[in-house]
Amino acid sequence: MPIPSSPWLIRSAPVAAAQAAGRPVVALESTIIAHGMPYPENVRTAREVEQLIRGMGAEPATIALIGGRIHVGLADAELELLGRAGNQAAKVSRRGLPAVLAAGGLGATTVAATMICAAMAGIEVFVTGGIGGVHRGAAESFDISADLQELARTSVAVVCAGAKSILDLGLTLEYLETHGVPVLSCGQDNFAAFYTRDSGFRADYRIDDPQAQARFIRTKWDLGLAGGVVLSVPVPEAAALERGEVDGLITQALGEARQQGITGKAVTPFLLSRIKALTGGRSLACNIALVKNNAQAGARLALALALALALAQAPRSLRGRSAHPGE
Repeated sequence: MPIPSSPWLIRSAPVAAAQAAGRPVVALESTIIAHGMPYPENVRTAREVEQLIRGMGAEPATIALIGGRIHVGLADAELELLGRAGNQAAKVSRRGLPAVLAAGGLGATTVAATMICAAMAGIEVFVTGGIGGVHRGAAESFDISADLQELARTSVAVVCAGAKSILDLGLTLEYLETHGVPVLSCGQDNFAAFYTRDSGFRADYRIDDPQAQARFIRTKWDLGLAGGVVLSVPVPEAAALERGEVDGLITQALGEARQQGITGKAVTPFLLSRIKALTGGRSLACNIALVKNNAQAGARLALALALALALAQAPRSLRGRSAHPGE
């Protein structure tokens, strides 16, 4: 299969080598580094996540916008640059990609932008913390994350700990259903809720085995059904927060955001920061644990998808004898 190319893309040497050799690659976003965690925990976590993926036999590709190009796979110094920049790096979704690239600025990619860049680079699996969704009060504000529309149009599998607890999770799942985005759950029947393991809402399908997940995803795309697939993986139990506690903290933090006039894309980082403060740092530990857990699930899925593709492309004589005599 030819490796996609674009004048806007710069692959790191390890990512280029992995793709040339047909080894699986796992995309990682950079908003979690610049906007999701404080320095230096953000850089340390990013390095540890990359190492986890490498240790499982896949190649990590953290994606960011640097100097007018989409960098697919970051050097250690580039991770450090993003981590130290923090909120000074632009938070880039679909509509911001051309602006930041044209200006040659530093941009951290959201779920939506990372999906776009991963698809451009020929990467099928993307690991994040939690996807965006329909915000509480969206009936009045129309505040719906671009992540959901990107999932409807871009064929990348997104491994996450569900959607962020600060959202309206029921409406988020309704939106995904309307746009034909399958929501798979691994390890439990229900959709996960970022800090908490169980949102109270069922996923579309529970598929625990990575090979079975890969067959589902490959079948979807082979049928010509474009768009992403969500794989929900609950945060490890030891690091999870209780749903009742999180709901109370979110209500408090949302009230503070309204009082301070914080709106739009500034709401999520504000809420994450306040919840961290209100939990005495336990939410940050939870965030780190779930990202690492997602990375392992994503690596397993990427390996399974690569194997499924290799078997599909192999001559029939190499796939094993048919189970049906006479064929």
